[in-house]
Amino acid sequence: MQKTGVARGGSPWLEVFSTQRSRLIGLAAKIIGCRSHAEDIVHEAFIKVDDTAQGEQIQSRVSYLNRVVHNLSIDHYRRRQFEDRLISSDAECDEAPVASGSNPEALVSDQQVLERVCAALADLPERTRQAFEMSRINGMKQNEIARAMGVSPALVSAMIREALLHCRDKAL
Repeated sequence: MQKTGVARGGSPWLEVFSTQRSRLIGLAAKIIGCRSHAEDIVHEAFIKVDDTAQGEQIQSRVSYLNRVVHNLSIDHYRRRQFEDRLISSDAECDEAPVASGSNPEALVSDQQVLERVCAALADLPERTRQAFEMSRINGMKQNEIARAMGVSPALVSAMIREALLHCRDKAL
């Protein structure tokens, strides 16, 4: 029986993936610092090469898979750094005025601030306002909002930050 290099009934990449999987996870984990995310990246790499490189003549499948895992890991790391920067700047803008108790002047002042916030929200683009309300009023997570709106989590984070900054500038 002759060995063709293709797993029975499967992908030509399956054998390479099976033998190199733990090493590829280690490579990705070294770049991104998280083994569970590294496993996801390796899985994504397998799907990507299996879908896109079917008819291509590739001299070294191992080297090709290494490069794909490396590139996906770098992309993941950069995206995570970007999201972390957005979240940290979002937290700086997240300070709300403290309730003023029963002081009538403070209550009137708080009411005026609230009215300015409502007016500022009305000024926002519809999608930005929706993302903000889903996050701050409905308590949804950014990944949930992204799925519901059909956009990336990074865009959701940017829209929420834009809304916070706009409200702060207009209301305070």
